[in-house]
Amino acid sequence: MFIASHNKSFTMKTILVPTDFSETAKNAALYAVNFAQQMKSNRIILFNAYQAPPVVDVNMALVETVDIEQLKKNSEENLEKFIQQLKPLCDGIDLIAISDYGTVALDINEVCAANKADVIVMGVTGAGKLAETLIGSYAVDVSRIAEVPVIIVPPGAVYTAIEEVMLACDFTKVAETTPVHAIMQLLDETGAKLFVVNVDHNNRKFSPDTPFETYMLNTLLKGYNPEYHFLDDPDFVGAINRIAIEKQVDLIIT
Repeated sequence: MFIASHNKSFTMKTILVPTDFSETAKNAALYAVNFAQQMKSNRIILFNAYQAPPVVDVNMALVETVDIEQLKKNSEENLEKFIQQLKPLCDGIDLIAISDYGTVALDINEVCAANKADVIVMGVTGAGKLAETLIGSYAVDVSRIAEVPVIIVPPGAVYTAIEEVMLACDFTKVAETTPVHAIMQLLDETGAKLFVVNVDHNNRKFSPDTPFETYMLNTLLKGYNPEYHFLDDPDFVGAINRIAIEKQVDLIIT
């Protein structure tokens, strides 16, 4: 899933990959490497935010003082090992490690701005080990607050070249909410086919403005010849999944 920003100026030269070294996060990093190759990106930043473990029981005193320096050392060592694992796959791509005390969700925009990151790639899952659950919740938080596009990689997803792209659209305030420049950049770099999908049921979301908003989107995407699909279904997620499979969609934009 690609959660796009509204930035008017948009490139994909630098990719930021937050990682907690879980299998889900490692899989997202592999996705980022392949994405970088297709998008001709030249830099991937692996970002690990470390922090002291939370105190679950306030009535229990910590027997040992948390060693922040040791946390920092562990973070840096794990990042270096990770870089060595990815290097053979990254011909022509610079790998950079950033280790910082804090949390991914709170610090993500500052890290992106400081390192000129153009896009974020993260893994997400709702179950499994604690680390994987945390990276999942962070991905949702990051997608809401990030000022650059966020690609959320489902667990176990294997990268395939981006040839079909879906834009899920509700045709509400199209000009203000559609990340047109980001979509154009993506389509220009990949040559992908664009599907615009609207899911409604019994015209509950249809309004007098809908025809105009549809025309507006078509005008904004002039030259890219999107294929439109209007689905009547009470199950939004189910409908999106069905057409994604039917059209062999490689990336969903929302």
